[in-house]
Amino acid sequence: MTRTSTLALSCTIAAAAFLLGRHGEVRSASASLPPPVPTPADGFTIHVLAPHVVRGQVMGPYHHFCKVIASDPIIQCLVFQSTDSMAPLEQIEYIVAKTITRTPVISLGDWNRNWHDHTQEIATGRVQVLDLPPDQAAQVANTVSATDGIIFHLWSREERVPSGRVVIAQSVGHVNISREEKMSGGRPAGTN
Repeated sequence: MTRTSTLALSCTIAAAAFLLGRHGEVRSASASLPPPVPTPADGFTIHVLAPHVVRGQVMGPYHHFCKVIASDPIIQCLVFQSTDSMAPLEQIEYIVAKTITRTPVISLGDWNRNWHDHTQEIATGRVQVLDLPPDQAAQVANTVSATDGIIFHLWSREERVPSGRVVIAQSVGHVNISREEKMSGGRPAGTN
């Protein structure tokens, strides 16, 4: 017997011995394992469908799987072309409260070039909140309407592997905002 096959046989015997208890009863492998530890990949359960503009072309619609990571809110989304379990991650979208993005933290030029207003995007009718009852979907849309988004396009389907070039994608129908709109912190004009 070779060293490799001896090692493999030893591992198989050890695993079998572990699964058999002291008196020969069969233990469940899952019962003997510790509970899974939460990871950052858990919780992307908000499913949204919307098209994006990538390199000047309307693409998608894209499936966004999102989770809230801060109560401001700050939401992050993993964005795929389909719901196939083997679909490559093509984009990441960060959804951030207007009370953060519409302050001096982000310049007006950078906001108009890279960010988009979710109130405006939702009003186009192109955004769908999926897999939730209508009242809960409306609540998600209402929360997101108080935010702006930025989309990092990482991998195009026409590329066999990611090229390393990251493009800022945009919402369809994006509208630039004025200095006054930006500095209002996302509040309607005339409110403090």
